[in-house]
Amino acid sequence: MYYGRRLQLVQNAAAHLVTGAGRCDHITPVLRQLHWLPVRQHVVSKIAGLVHQSLVGAAPVYLADDCRLLSDVGCRPLQSNSNDMRKLLMPRTHNKLRDRSFIAAGPQLWNDLPPRLQQPGLTFDYFRKSLKTHLFGNRSA
Repeated sequence: MYYGRRLQLVQNAAAHLVTGAGRCDHITPVLRQLHWLPVRQHVVSKIAGLVHQSLVGAAPVYLADDCRLLSDVGCRPLQSNSNDMRKLLMPRTHNKLRDRSFIAAGPQLWNDLPPRLQQPGLTFDYFRKSLKTHLFGNRSA
């Protein structure tokens, strides 16, 4: 997925400006110091947050309709695994544009989250904080 190289450059420049870091300093420690997620991971956190709100009924219907649990649709996982109960139905896509849409990207990101973040009883604030902690520890997301 393309997440905006130009926007990342703007964020990097803002981080250098705010902290007074030199132009040659590596940006990763600077972003960590500010507790800012890189743009790519920030986009991931926003999409995952929308999916979470959709699953708890706090999102608009047009978004919630795109987030259907496998257990609600009647699909059964191949192996008996309680973690699969919180997985979302993945629509088939045939082009890159549809892969980037919420209907495809939302379930994909949600299914890639660790099971502890997919628990049904999490409040949105706790989910958001836990997700950010997870993304800070997982730089490849």
